[in-house]
Amino acid sequence: MQRVNKLLSLIVLVLMGTELTQVLPANPEESWQVYSSAQDSEGRCVCTVVAPQQTMCSRDARTKQLRQLLEKVQNMTQSIQVLDQRTQRDLQYVVKMEDQLRGLETKFRQVEENHKQNIAKQYKAIKAKMAELRPLIPVLEEYKADARLVQQFKEEVQNLTASLGLLQQEMGAYDYDDLHSRVVSLEERLRACMQKLACGKLTGISDANTIKVSGSRFGSWMTDPLAPEGDTRVWYMDGYHNNRFVREYKSMVDFMTSDNFTSHRLPHPWSGTGQVVYNGSIYFNKFQSNMIIKFDFKTSTISRSQRLDNAGYSNTYHYAWGGHSDIDLMVDEGGLWAVYATNQNAGNIVISKLHPLTLHIIQSWTTNHPRRSAGESFMICGTLYVTNGYSGGTKVYYAYHTNSSTYEYIDIVLQNKYSHISMLDYNPRDRALYAWNNGHQVLYNVTLFHVIRSEQL
Repeated sequence: MQRVNKLLSLIVLVLMGTELTQVLPANPEESWQVYSSAQDSEGRCVCTVVAPQQTMCSRDARTKQLRQLLEKVQNMTQSIQVLDQRTQRDLQYVVKMEDQLRGLETKFRQVEENHKQNIAKQYKAIKAKMAELRPLIPVLEEYKADARLVQQFKEEVQNLTASLGLLQQEMGAYDYDDLHSRVVSLEERLRACMQKLACGKLTGISDANTIKVSGSRFGSWMTDPLAPEGDTRVWYMDGYHNNRFVREYKSMVDFMTSDNFTSHRLPHPWSGTGQVVYNGSIYFNKFQSNMIIKFDFKTSTISRSQRLDNAGYSNTYHYAWGGHSDIDLMVDEGGLWAVYATNQNAGNIVISKLHPLTLHIIQSWTTNHPRRSAGESFMICGTLYVTNGYSGGTKVYYAYHTNSSTYEYIDIVLQNKYSHISMLDYNPRDRALYAWNNGHQVLYNVTLFHVIRSEQL
């Protein structure tokens, strides 16, 4: 950089009083050069100088650091765009709910003021309903504050991007350490914000979106929630036993529009439909055993296997639809889980958090819900959600919260479009439920209710 500055000074001294025209060289690594010279009509010397591009200083350590900062800011900008879309979408729903609540509150006050003129039964009913809904109003106020927080993040990233751009043009005009500190701080706050925004309580499930019609009545399909950006491969497994072949489609578009796939042969047949692809490996239950196997697609080898002690298998404690579905593996924002039942827990559901590398149980929770009475189940943000059946009218009606070791009964409709659900799993990256419904591969979007407290960031 010093050599470039000296060369520039030299050219200015030599050509002082002349008119310079700057063009970019064909080779970005070339230094300053006099490209051509001539005289204009007034007798002035006109020189064309070939100037190096900004990448001429690419070897400078501080410039490399600046590039890294710019890349971080660009990544954060993309994350904030996703964050903003989610927040704005949910905020529209919240605003409508808030208007309805406030309208109800106004009507209630009118009834309360004139309660002597109203029937006592109606008055009590409205009062009870309002008492139930009134606590939601401050929650909605906090949610609107969360939207303002996301807007603040967007403005901070824009300011940082502008500062870094100026700093690239005017080296040394700003304090690099200060900018680096601001980027790191914003990155940490954004990560914490996204973690909080990603999680929440399930409040709604969209109508079914049919992606493809393929395979038998039973099966599973999925994408990898930890796949690198741009990797949208789809993994497809037909049947629930006596099969070893996993299909790999290059993208969701390929899966929807073609039958072009790569086939992977597993060392053992799988059991049930509770398989999951996670960080480049498939985790599955070996047929007629309570053995969990981790198979690496890159090396086509078993990287780990581990017995799930006391877990029932071979249709001992299956889902209501049967199909050797005793052990269901699943993934959420917190990692890898296994859902099964044991004799020790009287056939009721057991939830275990598994280490994805060793497959050892990190922690387990025992529930009071019979495994055979469950249609299907899935994990979201550490909560297990259970459906009341697999055919006909279906709803999510039971939730067990591992963070508090408590459960509750809920009522969320799940559209069972093709009358037989044999697989239902949540993908935290897509924020969607993947389902296999009577030979149809189906997607559902989910709505999560969450509140970010800005003082925690």
